[in-house]
Amino acid sequence: MRSSLILPALASAFLMTAAGAKAEVILTAVPHQTTAFAEIYNPFNQTGDVRSVRDFMFEQLVVFNRIQGGKAEYRLAESFEYSDDLTSVTFKIRDGVKWSDGETLDANDVVFTFNLIKEHPALDTRAIWEKIAGVEMLDDHHVKVTYKEPSTGLIYDVARIHTVPEHIWSSVEDPVSFTNLNPVGSGPLTEIRRFTPQEYIQCRNPHYFQADDLAIDCMRFPQIANNDQTLTAAAKGELDWFGSFLPDIEKTYVAKDPENHKYWFPGGSLVIFNLNINSSEEGNKEAFSDVNFRRAFSMAMDRQAMVDIAGYGYPTINQYPSGLGRGYHAWNNPEADAQFGKFTEYNVKGAAALLAEEGYKDTDGDGFVETPSGKPVAFDLIVPNGWTDWVNTVQLAVEGLHEAGINARVSTPEAASWTQQLLDGSYQAAINALVVGVTPHMAFDTFHSSKAGASRFSATGYTNGELDGLLDGFFKTSNEAEQREIMDKVQMILSKDMPHIPVFNNPYWYQYNTARFEGFFSADNDQAVPTVHDGNPERILHLLSIKPKS
Repeated sequence: MRSSLILPALASAFLMTAAGAKAEVILTAVPHQTTAFAEIYNPFNQTGDVRSVRDFMFEQLVVFNRIQGGKAEYRLAESFEYSDDLTSVTFKIRDGVKWSDGETLDANDVVFTFNLIKEHPALDTRAIWEKIAGVEMLDDHHVKVTYKEPSTGLIYDVARIHTVPEHIWSSVEDPVSFTNLNPVGSGPLTEIRRFTPQEYIQCRNPHYFQADDLAIDCMRFPQIANNDQTLTAAAKGELDWFGSFLPDIEKTYVAKDPENHKYWFPGGSLVIFNLNINSSEEGNKEAFSDVNFRRAFSMAMDRQAMVDIAGYGYPTINQYPSGLGRGYHAWNNPEADAQFGKFTEYNVKGAAALLAEEGYKDTDGDGFVETPSGKPVAFDLIVPNGWTDWVNTVQLAVEGLHEAGINARVSTPEAASWTQQLLDGSYQAAINALVVGVTPHMAFDTFHSSKAGASRFSATGYTNGELDGLLDGFFKTSNEAEQREIMDKVQMILSKDMPHIPVFNNPYWYQYNTARFEGFFSADNDQAVPTVHDGNPERILHLLSIKPKS
């Protein structure tokens, strides 16, 4: 809940709460870059700039630890069990959990939340109700979720729902637009101590079920707009836990305090270019719907330069035509590489030749091609303002496209606007990233027709019925050989159709400062994905690991 106490900006990790009292432990973190915070504590909101609501204010049932091979880390649930035919899963809800206002959290709240997102599909960002038949409370501590079809993989979405309190949300008229200014949550930090557009402070839940494991009293979130501002604050030692692209990190960050300024970059998200197949511009729609235009676009990408110049060598090049990525090479279908790998090789002359072969030509003498039907092709490639590595990546992309005769421009909207354009389909082309899971299925499943438009990860407009069937079938079997056969076919379809253009895999951007705290995850303490960013459920495990320095 929200407190009326207003504190000045904090530069220290500790604050005396009263004369002679124990110092309050405050961790400074940057989960998101923004030009100003908007006060919204709705865990279903995808575009708000307060990115500490999920996980830290509202917990999920189970976290599946990607670094540990998908190990189940139980949160609001303490166990789950499948039916013999894999058509249902029953969660046992943890006993003794309370909401931050002291009310009991039980199975009623879990069932209410599932029904809430059913009643308001805009909240169902993972399209869960496309795949489940029902949810029922068996007793105060058991919830049964029934699937429409057998699945060993739907659990990754079902368990990720952030449960909300029925006694609060049942009276909310419009949960989609609800700002929830007096939040009642289940997570470790539910009390808003201070909020301004430039900073907010989120403090301890007085009824947290893991209170004994939580050594942090508050987290302070300063408003930082871009990577340059992050670097300035980080170099001064003002940030404890963050994740940003820092150029020449050893020199610009580590060298400022070699004993305490640390980083770890485990392999992470797939960075891609999206072309909107449902573009509002006729010429762009014709081009983007043409697989050979998409292939030419891909051939104009100097991926190595993007990695070396824009990314300072931190990312990993991705030339898999399906976008698989090196982290999943054990799943690779070499036949997909053999047939379609040429379309992810840097070959601008080949890109121009492919366009000419398909009937694209410059009919008005401006140096850029028109479509085979004579319509203009011209589009903005949007990238969030201040995301300097991505901005530089897009600049390199546009240079390659111009050389191939494609009229593209760099556009840098604010991150919230970039996200909204991807969500509502008003963009033309964009750089984007897909989160990765225990298997390649999580990233590839963004192309399932049930996910279309549900999140920024499913923004191309591409669908394929055969692909849907394969993605659905992947988790209907626990047989690894059958799963590999399915994944081979998935890769062939995506390599042939190229609905997105993969360029590289980002590392998980993660830096930390041990001057005031210890227990941070690292290459030597690789307990879970370490980032503080929204979208990383494992960050709750990391928060519970961080302690004041002894």
